[in-house]
Amino acid sequence: MDVGPGSLTVEWFSMEPAVLTQQLKSKAGQLGFSLTGVCPAVTVPGTARLDAWLDAGFAGEMHYIADRRDAYDHPCGVLDSVKSLLMLAFDYATVQPVDPPVGSGRLSRYAWGSTDYHHLIRNRLNELAGYLQSLCPQAVTRGVVDTAPLMERDFAELAGLGWIGKNTLLLNRVQGSWFFLAALLTDQELVYDAAQATDHCGTCRACLDACPTQAFPQPYVLDASRCISYLTIELKNPIPVELRRGVGEWVFGCDVCQEVCPWNSHAPTTSEPDFQPLSDHNPLELIPLFSLTDEEFRTRFRSTPLWRPRRRGLLRNAAIVLGNRPFTAAIPALLRGLVDQEPLIRGAAAWALGNYCEGEVLLELRRRREIEEDAEVCKEIDAALLQLATRPLPENP
Repeated sequence: MDVGPGSLTVEWFSMEPAVLTQQLKSKAGQLGFSLTGVCPAVTVPGTARLDAWLDAGFAGEMHYIADRRDAYDHPCGVLDSVKSLLMLAFDYATVQPVDPPVGSGRLSRYAWGSTDYHHLIRNRLNELAGYLQSLCPQAVTRGVVDTAPLMERDFAELAGLGWIGKNTLLLNRVQGSWFFLAALLTDQELVYDAAQATDHCGTCRACLDACPTQAFPQPYVLDASRCISYLTIELKNPIPVELRRGVGEWVFGCDVCQEVCPWNSHAPTTSEPDFQPLSDHNPLELIPLFSLTDEEFRTRFRSTPLWRPRRRGLLRNAAIVLGNRPFTAAIPALLRGLVDQEPLIRGAAAWALGNYCEGEVLLELRRRREIEEDAEVCKEIDAALLQLATRPLPENP
């Protein structure tokens, strides 16, 4: 420390990059991150592919990606002074999914627990950032959990965490793909890991062939507008009619392309308490959802991932699943949906009821058609009435 007349200047002594890197990786492991790797802040090749993907319309209604397109060019769009990225993985797999009985729907595994993963991982990143600043008080940092304009998978590949598979997810030979990606950006110089040089997908097409909605136009390319996760979470409007059958029993998200991936056959599970499945999330009973008020829905789901599509989105999805797997006990719930204050729910309920052959269904659809004022819902009711009049319907269990 140099002291001059009338002034005080403090010089911080920087830690060696190799020591700092190792300390950060060790701390990350203590905080529960299963994979760590470091890469430089550069422009990754994936940014060029992003342009082609957007131009093809594969982002669907996720306009925020195009709106922030320039920020994806370099991680300085997230942190001005960034030099290094510590890329991290956090496991979330727990038990095996239970086959949902009729009246229930499947949730993506990451939504089984009591906590939104964004909150949990962001808290761990804050701890890691605080640790970095305890080692280097002058350090500037920012933690990211898939909400910032950052090419996480490309940087994870550059940091040696794995390769981007044919299903467009990051794959690791030991960890599989049941993990979240996160990043800690900093203006500190760190020691970089070797990039992943080998793609281990080989000739396997399991993920491509298993997708219920054919969301992969080619290997390594996802048409998000056809992806069940997009349709049940991101999409704010009605699910396209031609894709509803493909949604099957998925009421929130989809794990099909991960479940069939050979690299996940021996993937580890996590003991993280917040990711352990709630008793009513694996699977989720659908009929009770139609009786929940907005406030009751908020109370039950506010802290979980299921809050993301809100009540209107989750009940839309529930109606689609009940339409795909019709059974008599679901009719009262769908009739409640048919008169819900939310048009999105009414339309989905009308479509679902078109798959039921009970006489009361036809009567209630006609009654609703006489008073329905929303044009899109009217179309759904008309289509349901036409289906009931012209198509043989599946038998109810």
